[in-house]
Amino acid sequence: MPRGRYSLHDPHDHTPLGEEHFHCATGPSGWRYVSQVTTPSGDHAGSVDLTLDELGRPLRLELHAASWQVRGAALEGVTWVRTDPSGELAQEGNVPAHAFTGASPAFLIATARLLRPAPGAPAIRVRLVAFTPPVLAPRTLDQSWALLNSEAHTTDNGPLTVDSYQVNDLQTGEQHTVHIAGDVVLAAPGIELEDLESPPSTFT
Repeated sequence: MPRGRYSLHDPHDHTPLGEEHFHCATGPSGWRYVSQVTTPSGDHAGSVDLTLDELGRPLRLELHAASWQVRGAALEGVTWVRTDPSGELAQEGNVPAHAFTGASPAFLIATARLLRPAPGAPAIRVRLVAFTPPVLAPRTLDQSWALLNSEAHTTDNGPLTVDSYQVNDLQTGEQHTVHIAGDVVLAAPGIELEDLESPPSTFT
């Protein structure tokens, strides 16, 4: 069960945004990721709880940030409820999209798992609903993902395969590279892996 810590920063000006302390695990029915998010000063800023099925679809999502909460799942596209602590501002949403995304590294693992592009194959287009802290307002976006290469690296715990993906925002034209090993993000815009207590899990 990988357990570790990511540092989060603004991908443009590198302003520190805090840290995400996580643990995740694969199982016969899919994958689960749980984390606590802190501010740069160490205060609690939110949490992420994401469960995928064996095909990479979101079985359950629960996000907390500031005073907002989102619960969602893959249902007739993706369906969610966004609410405040009192429940007075609760709003339901549904979009014919494939999955969710957001600031957490968990969503990069989830999208890669859902798409599973082959090396050298054409980029795969995907529609996602993004929830971004602190207000977690939903935004629908389109991306394309392509697997640039997979490289095996020698480690103390045996070979570690690192997959490098090119991700394009189809609305803005912005593109970036994401490096993933198993169920851990090694590096991506705004995300750095700072500490890992055990090796990444391998998806079967």
